[in-house]
Amino acid sequence: MTSAVRAPAVAGRFYPRRADELVRDLHKYMSDDESGRVAAIGCIAPHAGYMFSGHVAGAVYSRLQIPQHCVILCPNHTGMGVPLAVMTGAAWQTPLGSVSADAEFGGKLQRRFPLLEEDSAAHRSEHAIEVQLPFLQARRGDLRFVPIAVGTSNFEMLRKLGEALADAISEQPERVLIIASSDMNHYESDAITRIKDHKAIERVLALDARGLWEVVMNEDVSMCGFGPAVAMLTAAKRLGATSAELVKYATSGDVSGDREQVVGYAGIIVK
Repeated sequence: MTSAVRAPAVAGRFYPRRADELVRDLHKYMSDDESGRVAAIGCIAPHAGYMFSGHVAGAVYSRLQIPQHCVILCPNHTGMGVPLAVMTGAAWQTPLGSVSADAEFGGKLQRRFPLLEEDSAAHRSEHAIEVQLPFLQARRGDLRFVPIAVGTSNFEMLRKLGEALADAISEQPERVLIIASSDMNHYESDAITRIKDHKAIERVLALDARGLWEVVMNEDVSMCGFGPAVAMLTAAKRLGATSAELVKYATSGDVSGDREQVVGYAGIIVK
């Protein structure tokens, strides 16, 4: 039973505030072709303004069979709240309606991993989960999800979160999709960003959580959601993942034309 409403923080800025305009944009970014859709274990999808990264996120969601239950992990851009913050008792509003947090599964996850704390402050102004929801709503009207904001870069903590996620998911009767919300390298030239991003993507495609963490740390890759990606990869491997696929890669320069300071975007599915 949801007891609170989480109002949109970035509607009208990152994506259209009006439902009809939002639906039009989602149709533009997502394909209706159902033939190639896969029942993935996890994915990485970007969270910038739709005009920059919507085509990459849409390519990911077009390839997925969206189950009723999802876990969405995101970085904590605001610095508010606790290091590992879940919000299980709220309905998240978007221009397309509300999506209920999955209180039952969220509670199971917290009991299995007590470092995951109930905390609305980490989520109130954070955009990185919110921008994923319209894509999911457009494909799955009865969606329920567990939102987790990750504000730590500690590998052991991320690994343990991923293991707890896998163990909790393995006990669920229904399939659960783990979504890591992340952009790639930030505010360097297009050429440098593509080189850095390729090194990180290579580790993701190898399902190498520790390798991704090391590349980000050692190569100074400003991938904001590497923590969520490390946790997702850890969980996916434990749940039997055998391969990953880069669905689409782009930079903001592909849209803006500015190649001096760009942000990279990777859409990856893990099967």
